[in-house]
Amino acid sequence: MSKIKHAKVKNTGLIFELLVRQVASDTMNNKDSAALRIIKRNFRKNSELSKELKLYRSLHEETFNSQRKAEMFLEAVLRTKRSINETALKREKYNLIKEIRNNYNIEDFFKSRVNNYKLHASIYKLFEFAESDDPKEYVENRFSLTEYICTVRKTDTEAVPVLTNEDKDVRLLASKLIIDRFNEKYATLNESQKRLLREYINNVTNSVTLKQFIVKESAMLRDTINKLKTTVPSKVIRIKLNEVANLLTTMSRRNNIEDKDILTMLRYYELVEELKSIKGAK
Repeated sequence: MSKIKHAKVKNTGLIFELLVRQVASDTMNNKDSAALRIIKRNFRKNSELSKELKLYRSLHEETFNSQRKAEMFLEAVLRTKRSINETALKREKYNLIKEIRNNYNIEDFFKSRVNNYKLHASIYKLFEFAESDDPKEYVENRFSLTEYICTVRKTDTEAVPVLTNEDKDVRLLASKLIIDRFNEKYATLNESQKRLLREYINNVTNSVTLKQFIVKESAMLRDTINKLKTTVPSKVIRIKLNEVANLLTTMSRRNNIEDKDILTMLRYYELVEELKSIKGAK
């Protein structure tokens, strides 16, 4: 009997978490994010990868108040896992890793420390268990997951975005760890900027929801800038602010939201903070 070895390059949940982190990093560094394209292309609707990812996420997120319920839930997840087309899944994973390797240094990509690494590994080992593997290790992994599912976990409602029940789309940035580490790295951002980035990454594959958010925020920013520009003594700057307000109106009418629009919005939030400081200084 052989030990079940954890292969990071085959762990769908871990790969996805690292890709999302890369998207956040690229966005804040004003880089064209290859990771974003990789997510869109490989975790598309009805792909085997997205099906497996949902199982990883459900084991990370769901909680039950009794061990019996947790065991039943775990068994249901494993039953669903067996229904995934393994041949197609292996092909999709191969293409996913190939894309990551073509765009990033694969060793550096997987070097990032993940606090819930053991949980990812336990899920992977349970999913990959075969008859020739050590049954004792299988039982230990299963028990640790059941125990985790029964654990009451505190939710930070400020840090974690409220996720809608969008089963047809990949629910991006669902992990509390990603949000926590993201907020920790970009602690200097104001709350509006953090909220925009959470919405952006959370809805990478849901352009309709993202556009609705941008339209609403664009209108709010435009109205705020028009109100605050009266506090600016310079006529030249007031004219520039009028141009910004007009650009925000144009942005809200676009059919598609692009990465550069997110960066522009981040700068507009910062502009509003500057205008508020001018008003406060008076």
